[in-house]
Amino acid sequence: MGSRPVLEGKIVLITGSTGIAAATAELAAAEGARVFVASRTAEHAAELAGRIGGESAAADLSQAAAVARIVGRCVEKFGRIDALFNVAGISGRKFGDGPLHECSEDGWDLTLDTNVKSMFLVCRETLKQMLAQPVGPNGLRGTILNMASVLGFAPQSQHFATHAYAASKGAILGMSKSMAAYYAPQKIRVNVIAPALVRTPMSRRAQGDPAILDLMKTKQPLAGDLIDAADVARAAVFLLSDDSRMITGDTLSVDAGWCVSG
Repeated sequence: MGSRPVLEGKIVLITGSTGIAAATAELAAAEGARVFVASRTAEHAAELAGRIGGESAAADLSQAAAVARIVGRCVEKFGRIDALFNVAGISGRKFGDGPLHECSEDGWDLTLDTNVKSMFLVCRETLKQMLAQPVGPNGLRGTILNMASVLGFAPQSQHFATHAYAASKGAILGMSKSMAAYYAPQKIRVNVIAPALVRTPMSRRAQGDPAILDLMKTKQPLAGDLIDAADVARAAVFLLSDDSRMITGDTLSVDAGWCVSG
C-alpha cells in the first residue's frame, strides 16, 4: 500500500473467512492491523486467523446473542474496535432464489436474513462499542465498511437473475447511507464496497460456466475475466484506513468496468 503500514495498530473486525474476507484479512494484517475474524465456519476462521496472527470465533451472525458474544470477545481481547468490514453473506440460488416469479419464500427469507439481518446485527453491536469509545488520534471513533454488490444497482438479467440477492444488496446500500448520515457527528464513518463478479468460493458456479466467462470479456473488460479477490481487498483496506478518513456515505464499485460496459 505504501511506505508505512496504513492500518498500523488498528483493531479490525472482519466477518467471513474466505474469498474477499480472507484476502482483506491477509492484507490488513500485512498493513499492521490486529484482525479478529468472525465466521459461521469455525475451521475456516481459525485457519485464517492462525495464518495472519489474528483471533477468531465462530457464530451464526443472524442471531443477536451470537453477534453480541463475538463483538464482546473482540473487545475483551483488544480493548476496542477501530474498523469493521462486514463481508459474510451468501448467494441464495441453491436455496430457491431466482427471478421473482420463481423465487421461493424460503430462498427469499434465508437470503435476506443472511445478507441483511446479520449485517444489521453486527453493525448495531459494533456501533454500541464505537459510541462508547473515545475519539482516537485520527479524530474518529471508528469506521464501518459494508459489502454490497453491483447487482444492487446494475443488474445483468442474462445470468444473474437472483432477485432476493439483489434486494439484499440494495437494502445494504440504503441502510449504510442512512447510517453514514446519522453517525458522522459521532465521528463514525460508514461506507460500502460493491464488487462485480469476483473469483471466490461463492462464484464457483460462474467460474465453470463458459457462457459467463465469455460475457466477462466484455462486461468486465479491465479484467477480461473474473476479478481477483486481492483487487477488492486493496480497495477495502483503503476505505478502512485513515487514508480515507474524510470519506463517508460513499459506495465504491470495484467492477472492472461492469457498470459502464455492455
